[in-house]
Amino acid sequence: MEPWGEKSGEADGVRVTPQLLKARSGEFALESILLLKLQGLGLVDLGCLGECLGLEWLDLSGNALTQLGPLASLRQLAVLNVANNRLTGLEPLAACENLQSLNAAGNLLAGPGQLQCLAALPGLERLRLRDPSARLSNPLCASPSYWASVRELLPGLKVIDGERVSGRGSDFYQLCRDLDSSLRPGSSSGPRAVEAQPWVEPGYWESWPTRSSSILEEACRQFQDTLQECHDLDRQARDSLAQAEQALSPARATSFVF
Repeated sequence: MEPWGEKSGEADGVRVTPQLLKARSGEFALESILLLKLQGLGLVDLGCLGECLGLEWLDLSGNALTQLGPLASLRQLAVLNVANNRLTGLEPLAACENLQSLNAAGNLLAGPGQLQCLAALPGLERLRLRDPSARLSNPLCASPSYWASVRELLPGLKVIDGERVSGRGSDFYQLCRDLDSSLRPGSSSGPRAVEAQPWVEPGYWESWPTRSSSILEEACRQFQDTLQECHDLDRQARDSLAQAEQALSPARATSFVF
């Protein structure tokens, strides 16, 4: 039977123990663990997790964590998933100087102030605070200024909630957001609802002259370019794999005598 974590003071809560870490990783020394999956275990206390000083990839999603204190000692941590927990702050992560990707969707982060601790992380490029496909979010995501606030606070981010905001490919996502905005009904500050207006100018639906949406055309063009790039990368990957298989074939293998 697989060793389990110890029960903590909270009802049915589990605490991380050395036995649990060794059983999940297959390592005998905590310092040797590089990758660790601890999702969905009912964890409420990270216990000795801070002793895994070499840890680079960590999944703590789907637990009942309220704080991340022990993670402050994980200076090599590059990828962290703490989605679907009960976190109200991320302060210990300020010490994770090598953090590059963070998924904190589905927690209790109420405002941009809870993200201030991430501003000092030079390598942080990917941040997820909401995940519509999994129906996970944070209270701060409900604010109309959410997107702008996160970008202002963390200008080094390249990807927010799965969408590129800078670098190659970001223009495509910006076009999609512009298109969404153009289709979203306007809001009115007055007490009376705005009278419905025609969506298009008179004569729009006539067979002439033909019209098109420049935003939609550009979005389609960007999508086709991105799709073509994916095809090219796929072809290059298949060529590389074929070359590797040829190089490692038995005819080319070198015999060693032990």
